[in-house]
Amino acid sequence: MVNYKDLGLVNTREMFAKAVDGGYAIPAFNFNNMEQLQAIIKACAETKSPVILQVSSGARKYANQTLLRYMAEGAVEYAKELGWEHPQICLHLDHGDTFELCKSCVDFGFSSVMIDGSSLPYEENIALTKKVVEYAHQFDVTVEAELGVLAGVEDDVVAEESHYTKPEEVIDFATRTGCDSLAISIGTSHGAYKFKPEQCTRDPQTGKLVPPPLAFDVLEEVEKKLPGFPIVLHGSSSVPQEYVDIINTHGGNLPDAVGIPEDQLRKAAKSAVCKINIDSDSRLAFTAAVRKVFVEKPGEFDPRKYCGPARDEMTKLYKHKIIEVLGSDGKAE
Repeated sequence: MVNYKDLGLVNTREMFAKAVDGGYAIPAFNFNNMEQLQAIIKACAETKSPVILQVSSGARKYANQTLLRYMAEGAVEYAKELGWEHPQICLHLDHGDTFELCKSCVDFGFSSVMIDGSSLPYEENIALTKKVVEYAHQFDVTVEAELGVLAGVEDDVVAEESHYTKPEEVIDFATRTGCDSLAISIGTSHGAYKFKPEQCTRDPQTGKLVPPPLAFDVLEEVEKKLPGFPIVLHGSSSVPQEYVDIINTHGGNLPDAVGIPEDQLRKAAKSAVCKINIDSDSRLAFTAAVRKVFVEKPGEFDPRKYCGPARDEMTKLYKHKIIEVLGSDGKAE
Protein backbone atom coordinates (compact mmCIF):
# COMPACT_ATOMS: atom_id res chain seq x y z
CA MET A 1 0.00 0.00 0.00
CA VAL A 2 1.43 3.37 -1.09
CA ASN A 3 -0.07 6.49 0.48
CA TYR A 4 -0.28 9.34 -2.04
CA LYS A 5 0.56 11.86 0.70
CA ASP A 6 3.99 10.26 1.02
CA LEU A 7 4.55 11.07 -2.67
CA GLY A 8 3.72 14.75 -2.11
CA LEU A 9 0.39 14.53 -3.96
CA VAL A 10 -2.98 16.01 -2.95
CA ASN A 11 -6.54 14.88 -3.57
CA THR A 12 -9.11 17.06 -5.35
CA ARG A 13 -11.30 18.12 -2.41
CA GLU A 14 -9.68 21.45 -1.56
CA MET A 15 -8.75 22.42 -5.12
CA PHE A 16 -12.36 21.82 -6.26
CA ALA A 17 -13.84 23.84 -3.40
CA LYS A 18 -11.59 26.78 -4.28
CA ALA A 19 -12.37 26.47 -8.01
CA VAL A 20 -16.15 26.48 -7.44
CA ASP A 21 -15.86 29.57 -5.23
CA GLY A 22 -13.38 31.28 -7.54
CA GLY A 23 -15.15 30.70 -10.86
CA TYR A 24 -12.36 28.84 -12.63
CA ALA A 25 -11.61 25.23 -13.58
CA ILE A 26 -8.71 22.92 -12.73
CA PRO A 27 -6.84 21.53 -15.76
CA ALA A 28 -6.99 17.75 -15.98
CA PHE A 29 -4.28 16.79 -18.47
CA ASN A 30 -3.80 13.18 -19.57
CA PHE A 31 -0.26 11.92 -19.98
CA ASN A 32 1.33 8.80 -21.44
CA ASN A 33 5.05 9.54 -21.47
CA MET A 34 7.84 11.56 -19.89
CA GLU A 35 7.67 14.46 -22.34
CA GLN A 36 3.98 15.06 -21.67
CA LEU A 37 4.59 14.96 -17.92
CA GLN A 38 7.53 17.38 -18.17
CA ALA A 39 5.47 19.79 -20.25
CA ILE A 40 2.51 19.68 -17.86
CA ILE A 41 4.64 20.32 -14.77
CA LYS A 42 6.67 23.08 -16.42
CA ALA A 43 3.50 24.86 -17.57
CA CYS A 44 1.83 24.55 -14.17
CA ALA A 45 4.94 25.57 -12.23
CA GLU A 46 5.41 28.67 -14.39
CA THR A 47 1.74 29.68 -14.08
CA LYS A 48 1.25 28.44 -10.49
CA SER A 49 -1.81 26.43 -11.49
CA PRO A 50 -3.10 23.42 -9.57
CA VAL A 51 -3.23 20.38 -11.84
CA ILE A 52 -4.71 16.92 -12.14
CA LEU A 53 -2.41 14.42 -13.85
CA GLN A 54 -4.74 11.95 -15.52
CA VAL A 55 -3.92 8.36 -16.40
CA SER A 56 -6.30 6.13 -18.32
CA SER A 57 -6.23 2.37 -17.81
CA GLY A 58 -4.54 2.11 -21.22
CA ALA A 59 -1.87 4.65 -20.24
CA ARG A 60 -1.31 2.79 -16.97
CA LYS A 61 -0.63 -0.40 -18.85
CA TYR A 62 1.60 1.45 -21.30
CA ALA A 63 3.70 3.20 -18.66
CA ASN A 64 3.68 0.48 -15.95
CA GLN A 65 2.01 1.10 -12.60
CA THR A 66 5.24 1.06 -10.59
CA LEU A 67 6.99 3.52 -12.90
CA LEU A 68 3.92 5.75 -12.75
CA ARG A 69 4.17 6.02 -8.99
CA TYR A 70 7.77 7.20 -9.20
CA MET A 71 6.98 9.51 -12.12
CA ALA A 72 4.29 11.18 -10.00
CA GLU A 73 6.68 11.54 -7.07
CA GLY A 74 9.32 12.88 -9.47
CA ALA A 75 6.80 15.36 -10.89
CA VAL A 76 6.34 16.88 -7.43
CA GLU A 77 10.10 17.22 -6.92
CA TYR A 78 10.57 18.63 -10.45
CA ALA A 79 7.90 21.25 -9.72
CA LYS A 80 9.81 22.30 -6.59
CA GLU A 81 13.04 22.50 -8.63
CA LEU A 82 11.25 24.91 -10.94
CA GLY A 83 10.45 27.17 -8.01
CA TRP A 84 6.91 26.00 -7.21
CA GLU A 85 7.29 25.81 -3.45
CA HIS A 86 3.97 24.11 -2.65
CA PRO A 87 2.86 22.15 -5.73
CA GLN A 88 -0.79 21.14 -5.86
CA ILE A 89 -0.62 18.02 -7.98
CA CYS A 90 -3.22 15.25 -8.05
CA LEU A 91 -2.70 11.84 -9.68
CA HIS A 92 -6.05 10.67 -11.04
CA LEU A 93 -7.36 7.51 -12.72
CA ASP A 94 -9.41 8.51 -15.75
CA HIS A 95 -12.36 6.27 -16.71
CA GLY A 96 -11.79 3.39 -14.34
CA ASP A 97 -14.37 0.78 -15.28
CA THR A 98 -14.08 -1.78 -12.47
CA PHE A 99 -13.82 -1.76 -8.69
CA GLU A 100 -10.61 -3.82 -8.97
CA LEU A 101 -8.89 -1.23 -11.18
CA CYS A 102 -9.87 1.65 -8.87
CA LYS A 103 -8.72 -0.29 -5.81
CA SER A 104 -5.38 -1.06 -7.45
CA CYS A 105 -4.83 2.63 -8.22
CA VAL A 106 -5.70 3.64 -4.65
CA ASP A 107 -3.24 1.02 -3.39
CA PHE A 108 -0.50 2.27 -5.73
CA GLY A 109 -0.60 5.91 -4.65
CA PHE A 110 -3.26 7.61 -6.77
CA SER A 111 -4.91 10.49 -4.89
CA SER A 112 -8.11 10.43 -6.93
CA VAL A 113 -9.96 7.85 -9.02
CA MET A 114 -12.85 7.93 -11.45
CA ILE A 115 -15.30 5.09 -11.58
CA ASP A 116 -17.21 5.24 -14.85
CA GLY A 117 -20.40 3.21 -14.59
CA SER A 118 -22.26 5.45 -17.03
CA SER A 119 -22.85 2.62 -19.50
CA LEU A 120 -24.55 0.53 -16.80
CA PRO A 121 -28.21 0.68 -15.78
CA TYR A 122 -28.80 3.47 -13.25
CA GLU A 123 -29.00 1.30 -10.12
CA GLU A 124 -25.91 -0.69 -11.12
CA ASN A 125 -23.98 2.56 -11.67
CA ILE A 126 -24.97 3.66 -8.15
CA ALA A 127 -23.97 0.32 -6.58
CA LEU A 128 -20.56 0.23 -8.31
CA THR A 129 -19.80 3.88 -7.57
CA LYS A 130 -20.77 3.48 -3.90
CA LYS A 131 -18.48 0.47 -3.55
CA VAL A 132 -15.51 2.44 -4.93
CA VAL A 133 -16.32 5.46 -2.74
CA GLU A 134 -16.44 3.35 0.41
CA TYR A 135 -13.02 1.86 -0.32
CA ALA A 136 -11.29 5.04 -1.51
CA HIS A 137 -12.55 7.25 1.29
CA GLN A 138 -10.83 5.01 3.85
CA PHE A 139 -7.56 6.45 2.50
CA ASP A 140 -8.82 10.00 1.85
CA VAL A 141 -8.78 9.38 -1.91
CA THR A 142 -11.44 11.37 -3.76
CA VAL A 143 -13.83 9.76 -6.26
CA GLU A 144 -15.28 11.09 -9.51
CA ALA A 145 -18.37 9.40 -10.95
CA GLU A 146 -20.19 9.79 -14.26
CA LEU A 147 -23.86 10.21 -15.08
CA GLY A 148 -24.79 10.41 -18.75
CA VAL A 149 -22.80 9.03 -21.71
CA LEU A 150 -20.28 10.86 -23.91
CA ALA A 151 -19.85 9.85 -27.53
CA GLY A 152 -16.45 9.36 -29.14
CA VAL A 153 -13.31 7.29 -28.71
CA GLU A 154 -10.58 7.70 -26.09
CA ASP A 155 -8.31 4.74 -25.30
CA ASP A 156 -10.64 2.01 -24.01
CA VAL A 157 -13.72 4.27 -23.88
CA VAL A 158 -15.94 3.92 -26.95
CA ALA A 159 -19.54 5.12 -27.38
CA GLU A 160 -21.40 5.69 -30.63
CA GLU A 161 -24.02 8.03 -29.18
CA SER A 162 -24.16 10.47 -26.29
CA HIS A 163 -26.95 10.66 -23.76
CA TYR A 164 -27.29 13.91 -21.86
CA THR A 165 -27.24 13.74 -18.08
CA LYS A 166 -30.77 13.84 -16.62
CA PRO A 167 -30.77 16.69 -14.08
CA GLU A 168 -33.57 15.05 -12.10
CA GLU A 169 -31.25 12.13 -11.25
CA VAL A 170 -28.24 14.01 -9.93
CA ILE A 171 -29.38 14.61 -6.33
CA ASP A 172 -30.31 10.97 -5.83
CA PHE A 173 -27.10 9.77 -7.48
CA ALA A 174 -24.72 12.05 -5.58
CA THR A 175 -26.46 11.42 -2.24
CA ARG A 176 -26.59 7.65 -2.53
CA THR A 177 -23.06 7.17 -3.87
CA GLY A 178 -21.19 9.74 -1.78
CA CYS A 179 -19.03 10.69 -4.79
CA ASP A 180 -16.88 13.83 -4.54
CA SER A 181 -17.44 15.11 -8.09
CA LEU A 182 -19.68 14.26 -11.01
CA ALA A 183 -18.85 14.09 -14.71
CA ILE A 184 -21.89 15.05 -16.77
CA SER A 185 -22.78 14.89 -20.46
CA ILE A 186 -23.77 18.20 -22.09
CA GLY A 187 -22.42 17.69 -25.60
CA THR A 188 -18.66 17.29 -25.22
CA SER A 189 -17.13 14.18 -26.78
CA HIS A 190 -13.96 12.11 -26.67
CA GLY A 191 -11.25 12.13 -29.33
CA ALA A 192 -10.26 14.42 -32.20
CA TYR A 193 -13.51 13.78 -34.11
CA LYS A 194 -16.00 15.09 -31.56
CA PHE A 195 -18.77 15.67 -34.06
CA LYS A 196 -19.80 14.16 -37.37
CA PRO A 197 -19.88 16.63 -40.30
CA GLU A 198 -23.68 16.37 -40.45
CA GLN A 199 -23.89 17.61 -36.83
CA CYS A 200 -21.99 20.79 -37.75
CA THR A 201 -22.31 23.75 -40.05
CA ARG A 202 -19.47 24.98 -42.27
CA ASP A 203 -17.90 28.40 -42.16
CA PRO A 204 -18.58 29.75 -45.68
CA GLN A 205 -15.25 31.60 -45.78
CA THR A 206 -12.88 28.93 -44.45
CA GLY A 207 -14.82 25.74 -45.14
CA LYS A 208 -14.03 24.59 -41.58
CA LEU A 209 -16.62 22.72 -39.54
CA VAL A 210 -18.42 24.70 -36.82
CA PRO A 211 -19.62 22.40 -34.02
CA PRO A 212 -23.00 22.68 -32.28
CA PRO A 213 -23.11 24.55 -28.93
CA LEU A 214 -22.94 22.76 -25.60
CA ALA A 215 -26.19 22.16 -23.71
CA PHE A 216 -25.75 24.86 -21.07
CA ASP A 217 -29.41 24.49 -20.14
CA VAL A 218 -28.65 20.99 -18.84
CA LEU A 219 -25.63 22.32 -16.91
CA GLU A 220 -27.74 25.09 -15.37
CA GLU A 221 -30.37 22.58 -14.24
CA VAL A 222 -27.69 20.37 -12.69
CA GLU A 223 -26.28 23.42 -10.86
CA LYS A 224 -29.74 24.19 -9.45
CA LYS A 225 -30.14 20.61 -8.22
CA LEU A 226 -26.63 20.43 -6.70
CA PRO A 227 -25.53 23.98 -5.84
CA GLY A 228 -21.79 24.17 -5.21
CA PHE A 229 -21.17 20.52 -6.11
CA PRO A 230 -18.04 19.94 -8.26
CA ILE A 231 -18.97 19.20 -11.88
CA VAL A 232 -16.56 17.71 -14.44
CA LEU A 233 -16.45 18.00 -18.23
CA HIS A 234 -14.81 15.19 -20.19
CA GLY A 235 -13.89 15.30 -23.87
CA SER A 236 -13.10 19.02 -23.79
CA SER A 237 -10.22 19.35 -26.22
CA SER A 238 -10.59 22.16 -28.75
CA VAL A 239 -8.69 20.33 -31.53
CA PRO A 240 -6.66 23.42 -32.57
CA GLN A 241 -6.83 23.74 -36.33
CA GLU A 242 -3.23 24.95 -36.57
CA TYR A 243 -2.06 21.54 -35.31
CA VAL A 244 -4.47 19.68 -37.58
CA ASP A 245 -3.17 21.72 -40.54
CA ILE A 246 0.49 21.03 -39.65
CA ILE A 247 -0.24 17.32 -39.36
CA ASN A 248 -2.15 17.22 -42.65
CA THR A 249 0.50 19.21 -44.57
CA HIS A 250 3.29 17.01 -43.20
CA GLY A 251 1.99 13.62 -44.25
CA GLY A 252 -0.91 13.17 -41.83
CA ASN A 253 -4.55 12.45 -42.52
CA LEU A 254 -7.04 14.10 -40.15
CA PRO A 255 -9.96 15.24 -42.32
CA ASP A 256 -12.75 17.15 -40.56
CA ALA A 257 -11.23 16.86 -37.07
CA VAL A 258 -13.16 19.27 -34.85
CA GLY A 259 -13.37 20.04 -31.13
CA ILE A 260 -15.08 22.19 -28.51
CA PRO A 261 -14.72 25.96 -29.12
CA GLU A 262 -12.70 27.63 -26.39
CA ASP A 263 -15.33 30.30 -25.74
CA GLN A 264 -17.71 27.50 -24.72
CA LEU A 265 -15.12 26.12 -22.32
CA ARG A 266 -14.44 29.56 -20.83
CA LYS A 267 -18.15 29.88 -20.10
CA ALA A 268 -18.23 26.43 -18.51
CA ALA A 269 -15.15 27.19 -16.36
CA LYS A 270 -16.95 30.14 -14.77
CA SER A 271 -19.81 27.86 -13.65
CA ALA A 272 -19.86 24.89 -11.26
CA VAL A 273 -17.60 23.06 -13.72
CA CYS A 274 -14.36 22.90 -11.76
CA LYS A 275 -12.45 20.22 -13.72
CA ILE A 276 -12.04 20.18 -17.49
CA ASN A 277 -10.36 17.22 -19.17
CA ILE A 278 -7.95 17.80 -22.05
CA ASP A 279 -6.15 14.97 -23.82
CA SER A 280 -6.46 15.08 -27.62
CA ASP A 281 -5.06 18.61 -27.88
CA SER A 282 -1.71 17.59 -26.41
CA ARG A 283 -1.58 14.52 -28.66
CA LEU A 284 -2.14 16.80 -31.65
CA ALA A 285 0.55 19.25 -30.50
CA PHE A 286 3.01 16.41 -29.98
CA THR A 287 2.24 14.80 -33.33
CA ALA A 288 2.36 18.10 -35.24
CA ALA A 289 5.82 18.92 -33.88
CA VAL A 290 7.19 15.43 -34.56
CA ARG A 291 5.82 15.30 -38.11
CA LYS A 292 7.28 18.72 -38.85
CA VAL A 293 10.76 17.58 -37.79
CA PHE A 294 10.50 14.35 -39.79
CA VAL A 295 9.55 16.22 -42.98
CA GLU A 296 12.00 19.09 -42.59
CA LYS A 297 14.88 16.92 -41.32
CA PRO A 298 14.33 13.44 -42.80
CA GLY A 299 17.77 12.30 -41.65
CA GLU A 300 17.03 12.96 -37.97
CA PHE A 301 16.90 9.87 -35.77
CA ASP A 302 17.75 11.20 -32.30
CA PRO A 303 14.48 11.04 -30.26
CA ARG A 304 15.56 14.12 -28.30
CA LYS A 305 15.59 16.15 -31.51
CA TYR A 306 11.90 15.48 -32.25
CA CYS A 307 10.52 14.78 -28.76
CA GLY A 308 12.14 18.00 -27.50
CA PRO A 309 10.25 20.30 -29.90
CA ALA A 310 7.09 18.26 -29.17
CA ARG A 311 7.57 18.88 -25.44
CA ASP A 312 8.03 22.62 -26.06
CA GLU A 313 4.86 22.78 -28.16
CA MET A 314 2.85 20.98 -25.48
CA THR A 315 4.17 23.33 -22.78
CA LYS A 316 2.96 26.28 -24.87
CA LEU A 317 -0.44 24.61 -25.33
CA TYR A 318 -0.87 23.83 -21.62
CA LYS A 319 0.00 27.40 -20.59
CA HIS A 320 -2.52 28.74 -23.10
CA LYS A 321 -5.25 26.50 -21.68
CA ILE A 322 -4.43 27.44 -18.09
CA ILE A 323 -4.31 31.21 -18.66
CA GLU A 324 -6.69 31.84 -21.56
CA VAL A 325 -9.35 29.15 -21.10
CA LEU A 326 -9.53 27.75 -17.56
CA GLY A 327 -8.39 30.75 -15.52
CA SER A 328 -6.46 28.59 -13.04
CA ASP A 329 -3.19 30.53 -13.19
CA GLY A 330 -2.02 31.99 -9.87
CA LYS A 331 -4.37 29.78 -7.87
CA ALA A 332 -1.64 27.58 -6.33
CA GLU A 333 1.14 29.91 -5.23
